[in-house]
Amino acid sequence: MEIALEVIVGLIIVVGLIGIVVTVLPGGLLIGAAIGVWAAFTHTAVGWWTFGIAATVLILGAVGSKVLMARQTQQAGTANASLIFAAVLGIVGFFVVPLIGLPLGFVLGLWLAEYVRLRDTRRAWASAKVGLKATGWGMLIELASGLIAGSVWLAAATLT
Repeated sequence: MEIALEVIVGLIIVVGLIGIVVTVLPGGLLIGAAIGVWAAFTHTAVGWWTFGIAATVLILGAVGSKVLMARQTQQAGTANASLIFAAVLGIVGFFVVPLIGLPLGFVLGLWLAEYVRLRDTRRAWASAKVGLKATGWGMLIELASGLIAGSVWLAAATLT
């Protein structure tokens, strides 16, 4: 049972990491939940310490990602309404064109919203590029936190 549990938790962590990159699933939440279930089944202090460390890393990654994205887009003058519109269009794009529709819809939505706001194609694209770069950096931060949390779990699972 213990090996099967660890294999399942490991697979869920991998799915969570993919979810962070593809943004289909709440990857950090999935990783944290998997490690939490593992900790509950191990009935050890090591399990709960592992969960605490992993949860802290995941929370810091999520908060850091959002703070960085907000700071970069605000400095560039990208409107929050444009980012919200881009996110909505990205979600719609996900259902219209599975997998690639999300980033495609986000990029198109950000450019369209900035074009409507600025009435200048070049300035809209420049603003959209800043939003895209900020989103990319945010994704990398969340991916790094997911990888660290997964590594902490792997080390603890290997040692126990």
